[in-house]
Amino acid sequence: MDRTYTTKELADLAGVSSRTLRYYDQIGLLVPARAANGYRVYNAADMHRLQHILLLRSCGVPLESIEDALDRSDFDLASLLQEHLTLLCRQRKELDETIATARIAVAGLEAFGKMDDKERFEQIKKQSVADFENEYGQEARSLYGDAAIDEANERMLGMSKTAWDAKEELEQRIKDNLIVAMATGDPASPESRLVAGMHAQWIKVHWGEGAYTPEAHRSLAQGYLTDPRFVEYYDGACGDGATEFLCRIIEANIE
Repeated sequence: MDRTYTTKELADLAGVSSRTLRYYDQIGLLVPARAANGYRVYNAADMHRLQHILLLRSCGVPLESIEDALDRSDFDLASLLQEHLTLLCRQRKELDETIATARIAVAGLEAFGKMDDKERFEQIKKQSVADFENEYGQEARSLYGDAAIDEANERMLGMSKTAWDAKEELEQRIKDNLIVAMATGDPASPESRLVAGMHAQWIKVHWGEGAYTPEAHRSLAQGYLTDPRFVEYYDGACGDGATEFLCRIIEANIE
């Protein structure tokens, strides 16, 4: 007959606590047979399964993933470990990138603290333009061309403090009034028309008066609906459905 083990015997043999084995039994990860007296009885197959569990846990594989893998008919330890190694390498790369970004932010913050008000404002503008380029630059340039985006960036960098603050205030007012307009449920209501006008003004600030057209405005709004970043921006600030309602507002009021 195959050798069997009590909870304590297997725990001592595997170098784990009896409490750990009882927990594995409780969650269904390692369920032994029971003797007539109700005590747990582990066999060779249980010990082999425990070896797999402990190896995978030592590599950082979550218990839920271990259970799913061990219960599969096509379980392959080498494949699972290779998949987990690939995941760890990707996580390490992302962590390294995050650490590098944090270091740059710390260095930038130290430099920012040494600037006077004018230098700080210029840095804020440069960072805003850089953030736009990183987030939306590729799509914007493909839609409107390099010349238009370069001109818009130059316009932002050339803004006075007063104009910049007015732009920021207008952006916030659009979101505040969009919430009010949504409450009416009518994209053609007076509240909605106010939002449409403010949004048009916001675009003119960025594009320039001469570059603005109602057609381009409506096209931009339709693009919001297909871009998760814009949906997150407006829905996150104004509530679910805000992006869609803003597009309806623009369609109803921009001619």
